Amino acid sequence: MNLANKEIEAVNGVKIPQVGFGVYKITKTGDFETAVGEAIKIGYRHFDTAKIYGNEKALGIEIQKSKIPREEFFITSKVWNTELGYEATKKAFERTCRNLNIEYIDMYLIHFAAPSYIEAWRAMEELYLEGKIKVIGVANFEVQHLERLMKHSKITPMINQIETHPEFPQDELHNYLAKNKILHEAWAPLGQGNKELFKNTVLKEIASHHEKTVAQVILRWHIQRGIIIIPKSSNPKRIKENIQLFDFELSSEEMKKISQLNTGKRYSHSPTGYMVNPLYNKIMKMFIK
Repeated sequence: MNLANKEIEAVNGVKIPQVGFGVYKITKTGDFETAVGEAIKIGYRHFDTAKIYGNEKALGIEIQKSKIPREEFFITSKVWNTELGYEATKKAFERTCRNLNIEYIDMYLIHFAAPSYIEAWRAMEELYLEGKIKVIGVANFEVQHLERLMKHSKITPMINQIETHPEFPQDELHNYLAKNKILHEAWAPLGQGNKELFKNTVLKEIASHHEKTVAQVILRWHIQRGIIIIPKSSNPKRIKENIQLFDFELSSEEMKKISQLNTGKRYSHSPTGYMVNPLYNKIMKMFIK
């Protein structure tokens, strides 16, 4: 089975499947094999991992097991805070390639705007020019981080992966990214599965009208905003539903109703808050040893 997907072009012409599959927090071997194996069988080809997730090797194994040509996959990974810097980032990139058992990475991101991200970007620019990375970008960057990076770079970030969902649509940052030809990618596109969001009467009415689930309506809202999404699930039924988004369309009125659900509520910490919290970084250093 190979369900329909759409592609979004980065500024350099590289095509990115608009619906990807996130593997954050899927670490148990059995769960990982089932979820990713099912996703590949259904037709997902865009997979999003990171050094800090601890499952790069597991993803590489599932891709190898599929017997599907490498070039049909679009694989994303990210360099972690404690491995930022020119030499450190190059070493981190090589380790990620070994973990995934691949020779190039389709998309490589700086996970947070932690210290030394300017030097890390310089290393990524070189890897990109060598053809080892197809798309270079960042994650969890605010406008001030992007402004600083662009002042000290030869290549503008091609994508920014940020928390985005109906209660936190990131309108201001979304518009900034569009203006600067930086793609917007959403993590936690379903609000981390928040039960209250799924009970929202507006979303339930729209879902009923289209004979779709609330999750499909939320994901379709992202699609129509031109956002790349990486929903995550270990449930085979939901894995399939999360990519069945191209056989219906939300009206402008429905899009407007969903935009009015904005409460400014993050389900995670502010990226800036992460960076100024020394305890957080100390714990993370211990975690990835």
